[in-house]
Amino acid sequence: MTEGTSNPAENLAPSADAVDTAASRRRAAHDAPLLAAARGDKPAHRPVWMMRQAGRSLPEYREIRKDIGMLDSCFNPELLAEITMQPVRRHNADAAILFSDIVVPLKAAGVDLDIVPGRGPVVEHPIRTLEDIDNLPMVEPDQLTPIAEGIGGVLEQLRSDQVLIGFAGAPFTLASYLVEGGPSKNHEVTKALMYTNPETWHALMRKLTPLIVRFLRVQAEAGIDALQLFDSWAGYLSARDYREFVRPYSQQIFTAMRSYGIPMIHFGVGTGELLGDMAIAGPDVVGVDWRVPMDSAAARVYGALEADAPDGQPDTRMRAYQGNLDPAVLFAGPDVIASQVKRIAAEADRAIARGHSRGHIFNLGHGVLPSTDPDSITRAFEEIHLS
Repeated sequence: MTEGTSNPAENLAPSADAVDTAASRRRAAHDAPLLAAARGDKPAHRPVWMMRQAGRSLPEYREIRKDIGMLDSCFNPELLAEITMQPVRRHNADAAILFSDIVVPLKAAGVDLDIVPGRGPVVEHPIRTLEDIDNLPMVEPDQLTPIAEGIGGVLEQLRSDQVLIGFAGAPFTLASYLVEGGPSKNHEVTKALMYTNPETWHALMRKLTPLIVRFLRVQAEAGIDALQLFDSWAGYLSARDYREFVRPYSQQIFTAMRSYGIPMIHFGVGTGELLGDMAIAGPDVVGVDWRVPMDSAAARVYGALEADAPDGQPDTRMRAYQGNLDPAVLFAGPDVIASQVKRIAAEADRAIARGHSRGHIFNLGHGVLPSTDPDSITRAFEEIHLS
């Protein structure tokens, strides 16, 4: 790790009491299929959940959200719990994913931003100087109380074989929104800052990393069973830039959260060339988008971990994998869905048989598209449970 990224992850780790509190609030069974797959045991069936499964594809979601903004929904405990549970009830998912957004901890801290329909998160005052970074507020746990209360409401409704996955955006993706002022097609302002003023870039990442850890710690101590760190925009980086400017900070987050003892998933879009580096950052489960076959992804990661592993520690080469049905397949009809589910399951099983993977959690290669027929999602879940 370079001098610019020094920020010992141990300083971000929770206390023993916090870890005990988190464990006491988790209620999923040890053999819940997702937990079994993540640690390398044989699950009762192949577990499945889908990113954005709680969202615009569901008529019940559109109805409940028709008069309330996205961020207002995220900070309403009752609404958060209901939206999180809607797809679990409808599709018989093995996991609920916390209804949230990657900018929630920034909003809670007091950053002036909003989610603009049709555009996404928009930041009123972009962060581009050291002074901007110094003025960026740090989120406090009591500012996240509605999220913790919402998690409690979800846990009351889940079966013991279903898990709740917590959620946070990774430092690079949060930084890009802050620097660009909103979504970007090319991330040119972000990359220009990285290249021309690396000290400022690293200062921003050092500011965001503990903020994300605090957000995840609140979720862990409220009782989530697993977490996903979602780096939406990391696929726009070269492997070299990812290693220098991004990986050390994601690694600090995984290190800080490890003592909670819950599976940790890392996912990004268009990250086929980064999968090995993302695995080295420390997750238990590597998410794979639809562009890379599951067995090829596992082989890439295994090779990267093998090269990075200390001598005599072959177990450090193993990860579980999540993915990776193309979201567009859900529009292609039941026969195509069944065929593609079988193909991906076979690829994932080959990776396990070859010793490159310890388990498979079925998911999309990104998120459910808004116009997806919910019945197609339900059929896909049924096919997956039989695979």
